[in-house]
Amino acid sequence: MDTHVTEAPEVSSSTAEGETPWLDAREQRFWRAHLEVSKLLDYQLSRELQVHDLAINDYEILVVLSEAPERRMRMTDLATATLQSKSRLSHQITRMENAGLVLRQECPGDRRGLFAHLTEQGWETMQKVAPCHVRSVREHFVDRFTPEQIDAMYEALAPVAEHLRTLRGRS
Repeated sequence: MDTHVTEAPEVSSSTAEGETPWLDAREQRFWRAHLEVSKLLDYQLSRELQVHDLAINDYEILVVLSEAPERRMRMTDLATATLQSKSRLSHQITRMENAGLVLRQECPGDRRGLFAHLTEQGWETMQKVAPCHVRSVREHFVDRFTPEQIDAMYEALAPVAEHLRTLRGRS
């Protein structure tokens, strides 16, 4: 994907009712750079986690569970926290159970509810993999910016994340 677009096709930027508010060349370049960085970073971090027999989604679940009280979380809350459907999460948890990283446990007082619980093996895996993952995040992302750029990017992205969280809560 070429993020160095210098010219966009001539389109009207008019936003009259019913018309599409097309991206201008600057906006298109910005959008495509965002997509490319997101995909390439996800690819690279995923590749580096494969050495530890983990997918990026596995690692995210390990992180979320490691930070949860008692290293466990209701499956519905875990699905929300990891932006996964309940069905997709259930399949992933099954794979992670088979690898000995997590266990499903019944929720006391809620016969239909289940917890995902980080096992001791899952905790040990998290402790082993986290330093490698953090080094990768630093090498491929954080260290590419000055402290001022990091602050500016956070300030720019935080409202977008908040907007999208709000929309997700409505659906």
